[in-house]
Amino acid sequence: MAIENRSQVHLPITKEHRKSRLYSLPYIVMSPLLLMGMSPTKAEENNVQVLSSSQIEDASFTERRELMVLQIERQIRKSGYRNKRRLRPIIDAIRSTPRHLFVPEDIKAKAYDNHPLPMGYGQTISDPYIVAIMTYVLDLEPGDKVLEIGTGSGYQAAILSPLVNKVFTIEIVEPLAERSSKLLQSLDYENVVVRSGDGYQGWPAEAPFDAIIVTAGASHVPPALRDQLKPGGRMVIPVGDKFWEENLTLIKKKKNGQIVSKQLGWVMFVDFTGEIAKQKVPQGNR
Repeated sequence: MAIENRSQVHLPITKEHRKSRLYSLPYIVMSPLLLMGMSPTKAEENNVQVLSSSQIEDASFTERRELMVLQIERQIRKSGYRNKRRLRPIIDAIRSTPRHLFVPEDIKAKAYDNHPLPMGYGQTISDPYIVAIMTYVLDLEPGDKVLEIGTGSGYQAAILSPLVNKVFTIEIVEPLAERSSKLLQSLDYENVVVRSGDGYQGWPAEAPFDAIIVTAGASHVPPALRDQLKPGGRMVIPVGDKFWEENLTLIKKKKNGQIVSKQLGWVMFVDFTGEIAKQKVPQGNR
């Protein structure tokens, strides 16, 4: 998208604006990629609205999010994922999701950099490109029920939310689960249910699932997760040895229950922790 085509945040000043306390506060006029100081008198002469610092911040994040989205679109198409029916809703979800609210306050300025960011507790928020790819390969439908293992910040669940009917997500780090649950509720992601716990055994009470997404590197595919896929279901999971890169793996359960898998490429995730560490890798289960 050309910069020239973006609408500027220049709004007519109304009587309410003139009377508001905001009008006497520090003033900045926002244009797409430029912040410029202007006195209240000059602002009124030019018939533009004075914006608060929070409005300026929101506009700045919106600009950076749009640039990030354009970058992701280019990356995805170069990777060969070009099905518009699948891709467009994902891009729309990324464009409308305020990633800066899902990262710690002290690194909020980096929220729209297209790479992973630390969240504390040894966890990270995945880079948006990987979020988009993992979502894309699941080939989601509006009526789908999805299980996520590794809620983390809640960002992946937020991307999934407008694409499907219901999202169930499990986080082993209890403070992260609590924080993500509160944030998702506050942002009105009403079809997302967060639970604190070990995701190795999945969520039997809500199974089966149309799709399962695992956002932690696993030494093997947990048998319970395969069992909890519906016939025709899909799972995406990074699989590999500890201390080595994982291979992002797409698993499909055919209508007859047969499992087929496809390796999509090398990735690196934080480790899948909990019960999985105590389990031996089942033969032939990678």
